[in-house]
Amino acid sequence: MAEIGKDIAKAKQLLDAGLLVAIPTETVYGLAGNALSPHAVAGIFEAKNRPSFDPLIIHTSSIEKVEAYVLDFPEVLKKLALKFWPGPLTLLLPRKNIIPDLVTSGLDRVAVRVPSHALTLELLESLDYPLAAPSANPFGYISPTTAQHVNAQLGERIPYILDGGSCQVGLESTIVGIENGDVTVYRLGGLDLSEIEGVVGPIKVRNHSSSNPQAPGLLESHYAPRKPFVLGDLEILVPQYLKQGKEIAVLSFQKYFDELAKDFQIQLSPAGDIREAAQCLFSSMRKLDESPAEVILTELMPEKGLGRAINDRLRRAAAQG
Repeated sequence: MAEIGKDIAKAKQLLDAGLLVAIPTETVYGLAGNALSPHAVAGIFEAKNRPSFDPLIIHTSSIEKVEAYVLDFPEVLKKLALKFWPGPLTLLLPRKNIIPDLVTSGLDRVAVRVPSHALTLELLESLDYPLAAPSANPFGYISPTTAQHVNAQLGERIPYILDGGSCQVGLESTIVGIENGDVTVYRLGGLDLSEIEGVVGPIKVRNHSSSNPQAPGLLESHYAPRKPFVLGDLEILVPQYLKQGKEIAVLSFQKYFDELAKDFQIQLSPAGDIREAAQCLFSSMRKLDESPAEVILTELMPEKGLGRAINDRLRRAAAQG
């Protein structure tokens, strides 16, 4: 099981080394890793056994630090930040390229917040990177509100749990962004809507409550490649499309095809490392989508660990393509 304690320096040392640490917030405990490290972020999905790459929320200690990771901070959203941070409010803001695709599921906006917990704020202040931190529980389990909850669910998968006592809010943060010029609530949470309206006036509320910082429909449409994206057995598909005279690109797990130019194929992990494949997925898809190829051919990954999450995204892309 994980070690439980209040040692901020130990938590920082583990996070600096690319490992995961459970952290307390006022909402629920988070499973935290360096948000600027695709390897650490992939580790979060792996530890949670999360079946798809839902966008993650990044956490830092101040508005000033947030501005280092976003392209723009609209005044209306900054008003909310000034009023409710630190607190159970997450804002969707246009991201800088320093934020890995894996954090945002390839979307243009990143979900950010400043949590209200003295211990975690002290930890965040000591770091020169934000923390990606979804709830510290395996996918499908109840979100944890004590260190003991985390240990019971994830204790064998992480080295350390920063113990901040029981969470004061116990409900995930409210997620807010701007859509078509309107302040929009994407997820109901620990900040009451009337409080938000008290600062910015009338708001729109999406007609679903999702743990995803973007509406699933928006995620899928944004994620879809522009070119036809064909999923199947590459050993069959490649010769078939070459025979048709098609200009093809190939996205594989490990396979390399000598008959194709190097620039028209990407191996997600020549070594067969599924975590490496997850880290490279979005950037590889984007690169091939921007290539001169007419069609992108791909295959399913091994259906284990993060492979299930990768396959979820590949199936969505093929359905849209």
